[in-house]
Amino acid sequence: MRVIVGLKEMLAWANKMRQQGHRIGFVPTMGYLHDGHFSLIERARQVDDIVVCSIFVNPAQFGPQEDFGRYPRDLARDESLTEKAGVDILFCPRAEDIYPDGFKTRVSVESLSGKLCGRDRPGHFGGVTTIVAKLFNLVKPHNAYFGQKDAQQFVIIRQMVEDLNFDIQLHMLPIIREKDGLALSSRNKYLNDSERKAALVLSRAIKQARGLFERGIRTAEEILAGAEAEIAKEKLARLDYLALVDMASLEAVKVIAGAPVLLAMAIRIGGVRLIDNTIFNEENLWKTTWN
Repeated sequence: MRVIVGLKEMLAWANKMRQQGHRIGFVPTMGYLHDGHFSLIERARQVDDIVVCSIFVNPAQFGPQEDFGRYPRDLARDESLTEKAGVDILFCPRAEDIYPDGFKTRVSVESLSGKLCGRDRPGHFGGVTTIVAKLFNLVKPHNAYFGQKDAQQFVIIRQMVEDLNFDIQLHMLPIIREKDGLALSSRNKYLNDSERKAALVLSRAIKQARGLFERGIRTAEEILAGAEAEIAKEKLARLDYLALVDMASLEAVKVIAGAPVLLAMAIRIGGVRLIDNTIFNEENLWKTTWN
């Protein structure tokens, strides 16, 4: 495995690989890798000739009171794990290179970025789309892989790719969970034992909502009420939002019909913010675009 830090080196390598006819698969991450990330790397290995994984904790997507300074980092660990996973290029750019003095450009996807997580994190998704656009231009992938846990992020990046005519195929892969149901996240490291146990309320709320759906309930009011009642049982959890939205527009729906619908939620346990989701009518997603 080759580690690249410099932007010009990354761009030169990507151009050379494309000229030689290689297909590049890309997995962008903020590091402190877990099995969710490695499921993306494994899919890229199955599809592409060359796999690039990036590690960059992006300051532009953190608010002033958020956890940029303490976000978990262990580059030596991640480097060892990515090599074992079969990554060809590990791209670890420096913040001062990504955002040099005089940097003035920001990529923003209107409307979608202000919903769900965007309501409480102003500017967050503008930071995400800006860094992803830069990484796409540097790595020049044919395919890019993202996890469903960040479903809103995927919807926004998908819109950016479509609007700006990036010649990239996006893939969204299922959430990877612990055996007890907790969605894997680098931020799980923050949780103590009691908070870790409390965090399971997310998967219980999803199970409650899916149980209602399987029993024939289709109204958003009933499904959301069931999930919210489950979350309310956990004293350590404070609900940020709970929403049932159209998978493409992120607009609230009143009834689950035939289109894919996202049940998305965020809670705070102590000082830790956790997200989770599930998709109803998942079989109707556009298969070549979403996974």
